Amino acid sequence: MTDFRSIYQHGFARVAACTGHAAIADPPANAESVLRQARRCDTDGVAVAVFPELGLSGYSIEDLLLQDALLDEVETALATVVAGSADLLPVLVVGAPLRHRHRLYNCAVVVHRGRILGIAPKSYIPNYREFYERRQIAPGDDERGGTLTFGGAPVPFGTDLLFAADDLPGLVLHAEICEDMWVPVPPSAEAALAGATVLANLSGSPITVGRADDRRLLCRSASARCLAAYVYAAAGLGESTTDLSWDGQTMIYENGTLLAESERFPQGDQYAVADVDLDLLRQERQRMGTFDDNRRTHAGRTAGYRRIPFRLGAPGTDLGLRRAVERFPFVPADPDRLAQDCYEAYNIQVAGLQRRMAAIGDPKIVIGVSGGLDSTHALIVAARAMDRAGRPRSDILGYTLPGFATGEHTKANAHALMRALGITAAELDITPTATLMLRDMGHPFSAGEPVYDVTFENVQAGLRTDYLFRLANQRGGIVLGTGDLSELALGWCTYGVGDQMSHYNVNAGVPKTLIQHLIRWVIATDQFGTETNDTLTAILDTEISPELVPGEELQSTESKIGPYALHDFTLFHILRYGFRPSKIAFLAWHAWHDRERGTWPPMFPEAERVAYDLPEIRHWLETFARRFFGFAQFKRSALPNGPKVLAGGALSPRGDWRAPSDSTADAWLRDLARWKDAD
Repeated sequence: MTDFRSIYQHGFARVAACTGHAAIADPPANAESVLRQARRCDTDGVAVAVFPELGLSGYSIEDLLLQDALLDEVETALATVVAGSADLLPVLVVGAPLRHRHRLYNCAVVVHRGRILGIAPKSYIPNYREFYERRQIAPGDDERGGTLTFGGAPVPFGTDLLFAADDLPGLVLHAEICEDMWVPVPPSAEAALAGATVLANLSGSPITVGRADDRRLLCRSASARCLAAYVYAAAGLGESTTDLSWDGQTMIYENGTLLAESERFPQGDQYAVADVDLDLLRQERQRMGTFDDNRRTHAGRTAGYRRIPFRLGAPGTDLGLRRAVERFPFVPADPDRLAQDCYEAYNIQVAGLQRRMAAIGDPKIVIGVSGGLDSTHALIVAARAMDRAGRPRSDILGYTLPGFATGEHTKANAHALMRALGITAAELDITPTATLMLRDMGHPFSAGEPVYDVTFENVQAGLRTDYLFRLANQRGGIVLGTGDLSELALGWCTYGVGDQMSHYNVNAGVPKTLIQHLIRWVIATDQFGTETNDTLTAILDTEISPELVPGEELQSTESKIGPYALHDFTLFHILRYGFRPSKIAFLAWHAWHDRERGTWPPMFPEAERVAYDLPEIRHWLETFARRFFGFAQFKRSALPNGPKVLAGGALSPRGDWRAPSDSTADAWLRDLARWKDAD
């Protein structure tokens, strides 16, 4: 039976960037080093292992490259690596100087299970500063469509080779060498347009101060522009130090994100290993139509790439997951990144609201303030927008609208916040009007029966919004929406005359899991002073509740709808990447099954650091799928204006997400059902 926890069942490929102690001009020793690391990679379930430039001979041997004795041994060493790979899983990408016609080429040799799949020469040969490679090496930029004879047999040779795994869709490998990455149009860029998803760079690259950061920049840029993984392996200690030094830098980037890197200046074997998400890369290319448009522009070159098939034979067992998975994909765990994201998100909202007010004649803002997180954040956005517009905060008309189950604690927080911010505050009790409406409707509650159905709840939610709109009419204002992205995803809002509707919604692009961090950022950066900060802290400590149903026990939103942490996790991967629910469950388990593993966002409350097992994850995934795909779209199809905030996406029918209101969730539920027997 296929193991649900196998990375190879969920569109991942494990790759490694290997370095070690080079033995200059000693090919047999270098062959043994390659095979030693290859065996380790095999044990770890690695699909592709990349080694440094000229690794079988040593990079820094200069004119020794032109010695027949050495080149003979390189060929023997390569044959040793080929033979030694017969029972190993990884595709090995090994550097070697090889003779072809009348020249010597600096080559990336792609080896798998006892045979050479192909050989790619270095395209661009540096001859400046400390480099003098053209003295020995021929450029390979014009080598396309040819073969090189090795061991008496022709082997595909050229820069136009793609190595595609028949049994792992999306794994398409291309190799370039060192300087190729530094030119304006690298070979890997064309290869990516032709279909390569994993770009390997075998590098010599001696180290000087600042060069490591330059390499990172180029690798990151290449992976981002090419929507690919970029696997970089540089030569390490053991290379000649006559005039240079070496740091053995290895890196793996995916679509602009660093997945893994190893310690520099290693004393022995070292590698960076990571699981590349092939589904993610494929999805990015599907969504970004200009990627393929660029391919069409360059079709004269990209159409001629040769595709070399191979069968990987990856294991179907649980190998773990070698990549970081954020528990909160909308909330980075890195403190500096989170602070930057909060700064940008808050100011996107403020700038959007300020512009909208200016465009429609600077109306007043009418907002319902409940004492909960969403209305709190919308209010502090509105306050800053008024400040930036040079208008008094008294032009914000804040109303707390208590109903049948409004708690004194949340109401007190609402009044304290409005008072601290200096807005125009008022309280309007909706219970008399709600009681009248329920009586006129013949609802059992009006006869004293404790019936707290959806009608009972929505009468209150609708009345609050109705009052706000009529107050806006009366006072020359606009209703500022407070509902967030997570509620819109789940349809957890009252349609029409309810919290789904407003004149402008600053929170529509902000997920529930980010809002608390935005409020914490406002406190930490002291945007509004001590009194406001104290009230915001009290609001952060209050459990999320709609406060619509009376009773002794607090009505908890998450106990009914599910944990927003899991729903936001699912929302991100559905909205941003279109992943299957089964894959999302796999990722969520790795992110959430152990509260002690991984990094939590800064200042995240200890009491809320929970774990979820796979049955829980699957249960709430089903809830999300049913609501998101099978129910809630009609509410999103009629959304008011509001700014997109996060790259993870938005749900406006005029923006990121356009879907029919009459769809079903069946396809997504069937995908989950395939894994119903997973532990």
